[in-house]
Amino acid sequence: MSILQVENTGISFGGLVAVDNVSFAVKPGEVFSIIGPNGAGKTTLFNIVTGVYQADRGTVMLDGEKVSGVAPHLLVKRGMVRTFQNLQIFFRMTALENVMVGFHLTEKTSFLSDLLGLPGVARQNRTTREAALQLLDRVGLARYADMSAGSLPYGALKRLEIARALASEPKVLLLDEPAAGCNAVESEAIDQLISEIAASGIAVVLIEHDMKLVMRISHRILVLAEGKRLAEGTPETVRNDPAVIAAYLGEHGAREADRAQG
Repeated sequence: MSILQVENTGISFGGLVAVDNVSFAVKPGEVFSIIGPNGAGKTTLFNIVTGVYQADRGTVMLDGEKVSGVAPHLLVKRGMVRTFQNLQIFFRMTALENVMVGFHLTEKTSFLSDLLGLPGVARQNRTTREAALQLLDRVGLARYADMSAGSLPYGALKRLEIARALASEPKVLLLDEPAAGCNAVESEAIDQLISEIAASGIAVVLIEHDMKLVMRISHRILVLAEGKRLAEGTPETVRNDPAVIAAYLGEHGAREADRAQG
């Protein structure tokens, strides 16, 4: 059974149709990648699914419940969490503190309790700190726990952002270009981390331009072009689809690729 279902969704900005009647479904433990040329509508589709944009049409279902138009912070409480293309890190805070921030929706103490310094607050802070340390270890960043986030390598910051997202205990994790700007070693670490997250039962929906990474870790791939569904299937199916080759290389490039294969 699918944990996330998107049915016939679409949105227009003025006369521009950015996403046009797109549907897909993702199962728990699955890595589902969304790819396409620049301007294909990938991030816009993410923004619809995660409540940043209100779709003009279509439905988003999370764990059997309709969540179309639900605000992003409420979707986090229901189990849908995302990262963004650009790093959203508190650079003056430590790596540990960045991850602890991610627990704010699942903590049991209230703002008033914190303000009054009630005994339960200290207990909750210890619990949150321990859980954050475990998450840092899970993403391979335990040695950076007490370092300022601003001093961490770029690839480590990408994993730190994923750790903070995991703090919200998601059922569905949407990653918008998690390997963008990373070198080969950093990309491999993120590749392994995503596979481990999916193996734990979390559905991972991925936008990524690193095709080697996408082809290695994806169970299924959705290809968009000009806001429309171009193809969907296994990495092998998508890799050999003539329409996908043409979308990425252009008609001339597709013919050249065919000749090279022949």
